[in-house]
Amino acid sequence: MRNILIIAFLLLNSLFAVDITMSTAPVTDTNDTSIFLKKYKVFGGNLFNGSFSNSRQYKYNPEYRINIGDIIKIKFWGAYEAEIKVTVDTQGNIFIPKVGTIYVLGTKNEEISKIIKKSVENVYKKNVYVYANLDNYQPVSVFVTGNVNKPGLYEGLSSDSIIQFLDKAKGIRYEDGSFRNITILRDNQKLKEIDLYEFLLNGKLGFFQFKNGDVIFVDSIKNYVTVDGEVRRPYRFELKKSTITLAEISKLAIPNEIVTNVIVSRWTNDHKKIIKKLSLKDNPNYTIKSGDEIEFIPDYNSYTIEVNIEGEHQGSHKLVVAKGTTLQDVIDMIEFSPLSNKNAIQLFRKSVAKLQKQLIESQLRDLESMILTTGSATTEEAIIRKQESQLVLNFIQRAKKVEPKGRVYLNGKSDFKNIVLEDQDIVYIPKKSNIVTIQGEVKLPGAQTYVKDLKFDDYIKSVGGFNFRADKSNILIIRQNGKVFNYDLTSSFFSSELPEVKPGDSILVLGKPDTKNLQVTKDITQIIYQIAVGAAVVLRAF
Repeated sequence: MRNILIIAFLLLNSLFAVDITMSTAPVTDTNDTSIFLKKYKVFGGNLFNGSFSNSRQYKYNPEYRINIGDIIKIKFWGAYEAEIKVTVDTQGNIFIPKVGTIYVLGTKNEEISKIIKKSVENVYKKNVYVYANLDNYQPVSVFVTGNVNKPGLYEGLSSDSIIQFLDKAKGIRYEDGSFRNITILRDNQKLKEIDLYEFLLNGKLGFFQFKNGDVIFVDSIKNYVTVDGEVRRPYRFELKKSTITLAEISKLAIPNEIVTNVIVSRWTNDHKKIIKKLSLKDNPNYTIKSGDEIEFIPDYNSYTIEVNIEGEHQGSHKLVVAKGTTLQDVIDMIEFSPLSNKNAIQLFRKSVAKLQKQLIESQLRDLESMILTTGSATTEEAIIRKQESQLVLNFIQRAKKVEPKGRVYLNGKSDFKNIVLEDQDIVYIPKKSNIVTIQGEVKLPGAQTYVKDLKFDDYIKSVGGFNFRADKSNILIIRQNGKVFNYDLTSSFFSSELPEVKPGDSILVLGKPDTKNLQVTKDITQIIYQIAVGAAVVLRAF
């Protein structure tokens, strides 16, 4: 337990050079949608992030029909020269001095110059030329309702796209909103139906001219499947109908080249789960039903594997060896250099990294659930809890970005002949080092050359000593082979015997943790420990 706490305290204080400033944003801003997205990845989920809401679309559209409030710029040259801007009034007219009123309401954009020129020629018989252009579109107010995050009445331009109005409403509710069944209503009548998958997949988004009082209604999602595994798009996909073929869902998910099979999981009406394994090639017309979970997998027999050799050596960086080859077999093939540290060889494995990532994410979900559901007895406690919760949520977001390396610890007594390698394993050979690094809560963190006669205290003094945040009961020394030793300089045991420093060591001085919630401290400590072991990352919590 002491080892875990020591490593955790280091990680709480040492990853980022810049402290995270306490946020005053209320924890209640984390809505159901954000929690939902932590469990499911929704196809199109990154579409509504505010990128569209503040933009304006002044795109020329020849089919656009002139509306009340539009501004038209008109240029005259020849016998009569002028440049004016006119606004379409409530009766659909524009007024041009010396010409009079011209009715333009409903005229196509591409015909506006022709209409105005015809009226001008009734006054100026010849040598007067006209060019008209729509200078600004009519501002409109459009209702956005249904399964959106913030229903309401939003202002924009009549030429704005439906995506811009949906973005103003903070986007579609991913847990229950439909991307494929969106309706535009005018005077309580369906005017147009929108399928955003046409935009997401093909970039197609037809033009629509909004008017004041139009309603954008986002329906509920009715049919969907979830896709995972070896695909480029591991998402929840919405279906237009209750079934889809395996070939059709493959076009949406885009399986990787190595995929040969799919596993389809389905719940029946009597609450039983049925799992089928199918050949992707032989079952293109297999019917996938709404609610199915599909995993694309490679399923083949490999007789050789590829092993990566990294670090200090003189030979090949990739070896193709027979399946069943051991670590000792590969080490015998490596051409070491005079600088290779053969006593600190390390092994990294993808399957281990994946498992470490899953464990960390599971712990982060539990921590987040606890933070979001814990109540407060008083107003003062609620304020403190809100601030602390925001800090924890910030920590969770940073922790999710950490990618474990999948390191397999090689005990010095391990028999490398019994360690069978897997495909894409990495064998790393460290370089001999005569440097000692001192990091953490010291006044001048840095690196210096190893000197045999120097003691632990000497190295600490050489960097200016401990700073005010240093916790002398939590000192780590990490050997070049990755082995970790922890020391408590305040204990009676270590007061008489200071830790030994060797070439290549890293001395890490941990800081004193600054948190009062013991349960949160315990959970974060465990998470940070997992991150340190799995990713070699020192993560500061607050």
